[in-house]
Amino acid sequence: MRNLLCPCGSQHPHTLCCQPYVQGQIHAPTAEALMRSRYTAYCQGNIDYLIATHHPSQRKLSDRTHLAHSIQQTHWQGLTVLDTHKGQPPDTEGMVEFVAVYNTPIPGQLHERSRFVKEKGHWFYLKGESLPPLTPNRNQPCWCGSGNKFKHCHGAN
Repeated sequence: MRNLLCPCGSQHPHTLCCQPYVQGQIHAPTAEALMRSRYTAYCQGNIDYLIATHHPSQRKLSDRTHLAHSIQQTHWQGLTVLDTHKGQPPDTEGMVEFVAVYNTPIPGQLHERSRFVKEKGHWFYLKGESLPPLTPNRNQPCWCGSGNKFKHCHGAN
């Protein structure tokens, strides 16, 4: 059986990337690894992992229902990590900025700066700050993955 690439965009086989984290075999060693594994869990519809890796102080009773609805309505198409700050194994906090492209069925992007904390050796997603969508140069490929130049796709407005 062939090893499929991980949905998180790392270009590594899923079995050697996010799968061990999402299946609870081991804990993510960095904030970025946790963020990538959470993206993978969204792609796979793994609500239990998303709740377990959300900081307990930020959880709500409605999380499971909200996540189920979001997962059902959203098709994630790609993840790009733009920046990280701290979030390494010896750290207790970290930040990861990323862009995730999706269809709902209209293409869109989530550009977020996420904060993570590590408690008792486990990283947790704390909260995210929504940022404006990224706009490529008019001659660069469009962010939606169409293969068209931005000026001929979403940049035509």
